[in-house]
Amino acid sequence: MSEQISTLDIHEVMKHLPHRYPFLLVDRVTDYRSGEYLHAIKNITINEPCFTGHFPHRPVMPGVLILEALAQATGILAFKTMNELPEESSLYYFVGIDNARFKKPVEPGDQVELRVKLLKRKRTMWKFEAEALVEGKVVCSAELMCSKQEIEP
Repeated sequence: MSEQISTLDIHEVMKHLPHRYPFLLVDRVTDYRSGEYLHAIKNITINEPCFTGHFPHRPVMPGVLILEALAQATGILAFKTMNELPEESSLYYFVGIDNARFKKPVEPGDQVELRVKLLKRKRTMWKFEAEALVEGKVVCSAELMCSKQEIEP
């Protein structure tokens, strides 16, 4: 018996993240297992707003946006794990980064594979191992911490 791969198209991604253009940084989820891991992709195009200034003569995706894309992937995994969708009364915040490393620049035309793995969860705090890859090579790795917090309307 073969194992079924779970995927999410852009419409499902948008149900699981409150982000919208130009800050929605996950295009598709290619595989996930609730409570364990999630793999997704972000297609990098020259039309990304960051490239007008970073850098006009040699466009490079800012490392903070790669980390944000990974954090958004953790958000989808957390919501799938909790079997919930985002609510207006709470936000899922990116609260910490440990051991972030950047190995290679990400440029227009690249397809970034986002891989996140749940390490532990305690109440509203989540910790993940995260990697971004281009053509199978790690371009960024980090441990990310996120927290779901209630907000006032």
